[in-house]
Amino acid sequence: MKIIKRGAEAILYLENDHLVKERIKKSYRIPQIDEKLRKLRTRKEAKLTLRAKRCGVETPKIISIDENNFKITMEFVDGKRLKEFLNETNDENRKKIVEELGKKVGLLHKNGIIHGDLTTSNMILKDNKIFFIDFGLGEISKRIESQAVDLSVLKEAFKSTHFKHLNLLWKNFIKGYKQTNDNFNKVLDTLNDIEKRGRYVKR
Repeated sequence: MKIIKRGAEAILYLENDHLVKERIKKSYRIPQIDEKLRKLRTRKEAKLTLRAKRCGVETPKIISIDENNFKITMEFVDGKRLKEFLNETNDENRKKIVEELGKKVGLLHKNGIIHGDLTTSNMILKDNKIFFIDFGLGEISKRIESQAVDLSVLKEAFKSTHFKHLNLLWKNFIKGYKQTNDNFNKVLDTLNDIEKRGRYVKR
């Protein structure tokens, strides 16, 4: 077993060339509640990952789901995190990739999938395809507000991680997003409202 990442909620490790995500026990929670939460979140993440793939968005292939042991075994996507790629590549590649990213996020939203943690750390680029990972905070919803919050999280990730290229990235992301989500106007209007509320709170 080779540990890839140890997070607050789960550990990721390689086993027989597959990636295993195992949700870890939280000692501060009542054991029965802890088990119930971990089981529900394991089930939900697997469901969202499979649903995203069915609507045309690349995700790791699910090999097996073990709810009783809070594990998802999946394909190991051996690529580069989008976070590093966008910081290292040139502007032409940035434009192409984030426009494609916009199309894929638009597809997710059109099909009622909210990622919940939409950052470039949760995307892997392999063979010019963007694989979405870690749907642990996601949900099934067609609420415009939820879609706008998803975009807000991504925009903040662009600001914090790719500040030098923010305008280029956001402009081309939106270009792609508009192509696949028919509700893009409502989503962007709501995003604007969210940003205004944020500016007001910071004063």
